Amino acid sequence: MGMLQNKVAIITRAALGIGAGCAERFVREGAAVVISDMRVEPGEELARRLRASGARAVFHRADVSSEAAIQALVERAVSEFGRLDIMFNNEAAFEPVGPLESTRVEDWDRCFAVGLRSVFLGIKHSVPHLRKAGGGTILNDASVAAIRAEANSPAYSAVKAAMVNLTASAALQLAKDRIRVNCISPGVINTPTVWSRLAGGEAEAERLFANAQPIPRIGRPSDVAGIAAFLCSDDAEWITGINLVIDGGAVAGHYERPRPRRPGA
Repeated sequence: MGMLQNKVAIITRAALGIGAGCAERFVREGAAVVISDMRVEPGEELARRLRASGARAVFHRADVSSEAAIQALVERAVSEFGRLDIMFNNEAAFEPVGPLESTRVEDWDRCFAVGLRSVFLGIKHSVPHLRKAGGGTILNDASVAAIRAEANSPAYSAVKAAMVNLTASAALQLAKDRIRVNCISPGVINTPTVWSRLAGGEAEAERLFANAQPIPRIGRPSDVAGIAAFLCSDDAEWITGINLVIDGGAVAGHYERPRPRRPGA
């Protein structure tokens, strides 16, 4: 019997990468999953593959920056599986990248709409159903950028830092309803977002980022999925309001990446 047996979960941005890895782990742990994404083809393919393995899984296309779309997503989960136990807000917008003075206002606003407003909306519209179920879990996916800002991604860093604080505030409000709200902050994870622009793809990302953290390998979606499943399980019922860093030790101290030695040194 899995640790998420008979629970119903929504996972946003779940067609690929971390979200897909979490969907695969959640169904292995016994959950029914609604896979949400704007990327229709890989999302539908993942849902089909999970159903073929005997899991309960459906795909639902949703623009998470839209309140109406979030409402429809939550309603789909309840109509499909009868209840809602887990809301996993896994969205992110990685643009704009570059100097602040050249950042367009519309790009800044889009980053906040996709990355932060979506979390607010996910919390807002899942709470009534979680309360009706007698409690549940909201999990938000931030980043180590919330703790150690990235110079060329000021909007993304600001969004993720705000998400950590929103998580704590919501946890304080909702604890009385037995609704736990937690946050995870992954480091570098080998997903299509990371390797899609590399000529060597996934294998090149493995090589390039092997020493980006003290544990000498790049992170994998499965590294995040196991932690996410635990935080959404009843085994974690005494944990709320936290931000759990999943980064191979990158922000634990003043870590410097190893530098190649000069010949003859």
